[in-house]
Amino acid sequence: MSYSRQSMGSGSRNARGYEFGRTYVVRPKGKHQATLVWLHGLGDNGSSSSQLMESLHLPNIKWICPTAPSRPVTSLGGFTCTAWFDVGEISEDGHDDLEGLDASASHIANLLSSEPADVQVGIGGFSMGAAISLYSATCYALGRYGTGHAYPLNLRAVVGLSGWLPGWKSLRSKIECSYEAARRAASLPIILTHGTSDDVVPYRFGEKSAQSLGMAGFRQAMFKPYEG
Repeated sequence: MSYSRQSMGSGSRNARGYEFGRTYVVRPKGKHQATLVWLHGLGDNGSSSSQLMESLHLPNIKWICPTAPSRPVTSLGGFTCTAWFDVGEISEDGHDDLEGLDASASHIANLLSSEPADVQVGIGGFSMGAAISLYSATCYALGRYGTGHAYPLNLRAVVGLSGWLPGWKSLRSKIECSYEAARRAASLPIILTHGTSDDVVPYRFGEKSAQSLGMAGFRQAMFKPYEG
Protein backbone atom coordinates (compact mmCIF):
# COMPACT_ATOMS: atom_id res chain seq x y z
CA MET A 1 0.00 0.00 0.00
CA SER A 2 1.41 3.42 -0.89
CA TYR A 3 0.96 6.77 0.80
CA SER A 4 -2.35 8.41 0.05
CA ARG A 5 -3.23 12.03 0.69
CA GLN A 6 -6.86 13.01 1.03
CA SER A 7 -9.04 15.84 2.18
CA MET A 8 -11.44 15.43 5.10
CA GLY A 9 -13.88 18.04 3.86
CA SER A 10 -14.24 21.77 3.54
CA GLY A 11 -13.88 22.61 7.21
CA SER A 12 -15.74 22.65 10.50
CA ARG A 13 -16.95 25.07 13.12
CA ASN A 14 -16.04 24.13 16.67
CA ALA A 15 -18.04 24.76 19.82
CA ARG A 16 -16.48 28.20 20.27
CA GLY A 17 -17.65 29.33 16.84
CA TYR A 18 -14.35 29.35 14.93
CA GLU A 19 -14.58 28.25 11.30
CA PHE A 20 -11.64 25.95 10.57
CA GLY A 21 -10.53 25.25 7.01
CA ARG A 22 -10.02 22.01 5.13
CA THR A 23 -8.14 19.13 6.80
CA TYR A 24 -5.81 16.85 4.83
CA VAL A 25 -4.70 13.35 5.83
CA VAL A 26 -1.59 11.40 4.78
CA ARG A 27 -2.17 7.73 5.52
CA PRO A 28 0.70 5.37 6.44
CA LYS A 29 1.92 2.74 4.00
CA GLY A 30 3.00 0.36 6.79
CA LYS A 31 1.62 -0.64 10.20
CA HIS A 32 -0.17 2.32 11.76
CA GLN A 33 1.69 3.03 15.01
CA ALA A 34 1.33 6.78 15.50
CA THR A 35 -0.83 9.70 14.42
CA LEU A 36 0.50 13.24 14.45
CA VAL A 37 -1.39 16.44 13.78
CA TRP A 38 0.91 18.86 11.94
CA LEU A 39 0.13 22.59 12.18
CA HIS A 40 1.12 25.15 9.56
CA GLY A 41 2.46 28.65 10.14
CA LEU A 42 0.69 32.01 9.81
CA GLY A 43 -1.06 32.45 6.46
CA ASP A 44 -0.45 28.88 5.25
CA ASN A 45 -2.80 25.89 4.98
CA GLY A 46 -3.08 22.16 5.60
CA SER A 47 -2.54 21.24 1.96
CA SER A 48 1.08 22.46 1.91
CA SER A 49 1.71 20.74 5.25
CA SER A 50 0.37 17.44 3.94
CA GLN A 51 2.62 17.62 0.87
CA LEU A 52 5.64 18.13 3.12
CA MET A 53 4.69 15.28 5.45
CA GLU A 54 4.05 12.97 2.50
CA SER A 55 7.60 13.63 1.25
CA LEU A 56 9.10 12.39 4.56
CA HIS A 57 8.10 8.76 3.81
CA LEU A 58 7.69 7.70 7.45
CA PRO A 59 5.77 4.45 6.88
CA ASN A 60 4.14 4.00 10.31
CA ILE A 61 2.81 7.53 10.84
CA LYS A 62 -0.56 8.94 9.88
CA TRP A 63 -0.44 12.71 9.44
CA ILE A 64 -3.47 14.95 9.98
CA CYS A 65 -2.95 18.46 8.57
CA PRO A 66 -5.75 20.91 9.42
CA THR A 67 -6.15 24.48 8.20
CA ALA A 68 -6.51 27.33 10.68
CA PRO A 69 -9.47 29.73 10.65
CA SER A 70 -9.19 32.98 8.70
CA ARG A 71 -9.18 35.91 11.09
CA PRO A 72 -7.81 39.46 11.44
CA VAL A 73 -4.27 39.34 12.85
CA THR A 74 -3.06 42.20 15.05
CA SER A 75 0.61 41.83 14.10
CA LEU A 76 -0.39 42.28 10.44
CA GLY A 77 -2.35 45.46 11.12
CA GLY A 78 -5.67 43.63 11.12
CA PHE A 79 -5.09 41.87 7.80
CA THR A 80 -7.15 38.68 7.56
CA CYS A 81 -5.35 35.39 6.95
CA THR A 82 -5.25 31.85 8.33
CA ALA A 83 -4.09 31.95 11.96
CA TRP A 84 -4.47 29.55 14.88
CA PHE A 85 -4.95 32.51 17.24
CA ASP A 86 -4.51 36.28 17.18
CA VAL A 87 -1.00 37.52 17.87
CA GLY A 88 0.48 40.96 18.28
CA GLU A 89 4.16 41.58 18.74
CA ILE A 90 5.96 38.47 20.01
CA SER A 91 7.50 39.72 23.24
CA GLU A 92 7.98 38.70 26.86
CA ASP A 93 5.14 41.03 27.86
CA GLY A 94 2.80 40.10 25.00
CA HIS A 95 -0.86 39.32 25.62
CA ASP A 96 -1.97 35.76 24.86
CA ASP A 97 -5.21 35.24 22.92
CA LEU A 98 -6.49 32.60 25.34
CA GLU A 99 -9.82 32.16 23.55
CA GLY A 100 -8.11 31.56 20.22
CA LEU A 101 -5.50 29.26 21.73
CA ASP A 102 -8.15 27.14 23.43
CA ALA A 103 -10.35 27.01 20.33
CA SER A 104 -7.49 25.70 18.20
CA ALA A 105 -6.18 23.31 20.86
CA SER A 106 -9.71 21.91 21.25
CA HIS A 107 -10.14 21.50 17.48
CA ILE A 108 -6.82 19.63 17.26
CA ALA A 109 -7.67 17.36 20.20
CA ASN A 110 -10.98 16.54 18.51
CA LEU A 111 -9.13 15.48 15.34
CA LEU A 112 -7.18 12.94 17.40
CA SER A 113 -10.04 11.77 19.61
CA SER A 114 -11.09 8.84 17.41
CA GLU A 115 -7.64 7.32 16.87
CA PRO A 116 -7.30 3.63 17.91
CA ALA A 117 -6.25 3.00 21.51
CA ASP A 118 -3.02 1.25 20.46
CA VAL A 119 -1.87 4.20 18.33
CA GLN A 120 0.35 6.89 19.91
CA VAL A 121 -0.81 10.45 19.29
CA GLY A 122 1.22 13.63 19.02
CA ILE A 123 1.13 17.23 17.82
CA GLY A 124 3.75 19.20 15.91
CA GLY A 125 3.97 22.45 14.04
CA PHE A 126 5.96 25.29 12.52
CA SER A 127 6.12 28.87 13.86
CA MET A 128 2.57 29.74 15.01
CA GLY A 129 1.74 26.04 14.59
CA ALA A 130 4.61 25.25 16.96
CA ALA A 131 3.13 27.70 19.48
CA ILE A 132 -0.16 25.76 19.44
CA SER A 133 1.74 22.46 19.74
CA LEU A 134 3.55 23.70 22.85
CA TYR A 135 0.36 25.19 24.26
CA SER A 136 -1.30 21.79 23.79
CA ALA A 137 1.59 20.22 25.72
CA THR A 138 0.85 22.50 28.68
CA CYS A 139 -2.89 21.70 28.45
CA TYR A 140 -2.04 17.99 28.54
CA ALA A 141 0.18 18.40 31.61
CA LEU A 142 -2.34 20.55 33.46
CA GLY A 143 -5.22 18.31 32.42
CA ARG A 144 -7.27 21.27 31.25
CA TYR A 145 -7.47 24.08 28.74
CA GLY A 146 -6.88 27.66 29.79
CA THR A 147 -10.63 28.06 30.27
CA GLY A 148 -10.69 25.17 32.75
CA HIS A 149 -12.38 22.53 30.57
CA ALA A 150 -10.80 19.07 30.76
CA TYR A 151 -8.12 18.19 28.18
CA PRO A 152 -9.03 14.77 26.71
CA LEU A 153 -5.85 13.41 25.08
CA ASN A 154 -2.97 11.27 26.28
CA LEU A 155 -0.27 13.06 24.28
CA ARG A 156 2.90 11.07 23.62
CA ALA A 157 5.01 13.52 21.58
CA VAL A 158 5.21 17.24 20.79
CA VAL A 159 7.35 18.93 18.14
CA GLY A 160 7.90 22.66 17.75
CA LEU A 161 9.91 24.15 14.87
CA SER A 162 10.76 27.87 15.07
CA GLY A 163 8.00 28.64 17.53
CA TRP A 164 7.39 29.93 21.04
CA LEU A 165 5.49 28.94 24.18
CA PRO A 166 2.35 30.97 24.98
CA GLY A 167 1.79 31.54 28.68
CA TRP A 168 5.36 30.64 29.64
CA LYS A 169 5.54 33.09 32.55
CA SER A 170 2.92 31.36 34.72
CA LEU A 171 3.55 27.78 33.62
CA ARG A 172 5.95 26.72 36.37
CA SER A 173 3.67 27.86 39.21
CA LYS A 174 0.70 26.06 37.65
CA ILE A 175 2.57 22.77 37.20
CA GLU A 176 4.09 22.85 40.70
CA CYS A 177 0.62 23.08 42.25
CA SER A 178 -0.32 19.57 41.12
CA TYR A 179 1.44 16.22 41.52
CA GLU A 180 -0.45 14.83 38.52
CA ALA A 181 0.50 17.82 36.36
CA ALA A 182 4.16 17.41 37.32
CA ARG A 183 4.01 13.68 36.51
CA ARG A 184 2.45 14.28 33.11
CA ALA A 185 4.92 17.06 32.32
CA ALA A 186 7.88 14.83 33.17
CA SER A 187 6.58 12.01 30.96
CA LEU A 188 6.05 13.97 27.72
CA PRO A 189 8.82 13.98 25.06
CA ILE A 190 9.14 17.42 23.41
CA ILE A 191 11.62 18.59 20.80
CA LEU A 192 12.05 22.24 19.88
CA THR A 193 14.28 23.52 17.10
CA HIS A 194 15.12 27.09 16.08
CA GLY A 195 17.34 28.89 13.61
CA THR A 196 19.79 31.28 15.24
CA SER A 197 19.07 33.99 12.63
CA ASP A 198 15.26 33.67 12.57
CA ASP A 199 13.91 37.17 11.80
CA VAL A 200 10.22 36.27 12.25
CA VAL A 201 10.24 34.52 15.64
CA PRO A 202 13.55 35.60 17.21
CA TYR A 203 15.82 32.79 18.38
CA ARG A 204 15.75 33.98 21.99
CA PHE A 205 12.03 33.14 22.23
CA GLY A 206 12.66 29.56 21.14
CA GLU A 207 15.48 29.27 23.66
CA LYS A 208 13.41 30.91 26.39
CA SER A 209 10.50 28.57 25.66
CA ALA A 210 12.72 25.51 26.06
CA GLN A 211 14.14 26.87 29.32
CA SER A 212 10.65 27.61 30.65
CA LEU A 213 9.47 24.09 29.84
CA GLY A 214 12.51 22.60 31.58
CA MET A 215 12.05 24.75 34.68
CA ALA A 216 8.35 23.77 34.81
CA GLY A 217 9.27 20.08 34.97
CA PHE A 218 9.12 18.98 31.33
CA ARG A 219 12.24 16.87 31.80
CA GLN A 220 12.14 15.37 28.31
CA ALA A 221 12.07 18.73 26.50
CA MET A 222 15.03 18.99 24.10
CA PHE A 223 16.19 22.15 22.31
CA LYS A 224 18.16 21.98 19.06
CA PRO A 225 19.54 25.22 17.56
CA TYR A 226 20.44 25.48 13.88
CA GLU A 227 22.84 28.00 12.38
CA GLY A 228 21.13 30.46 10.08
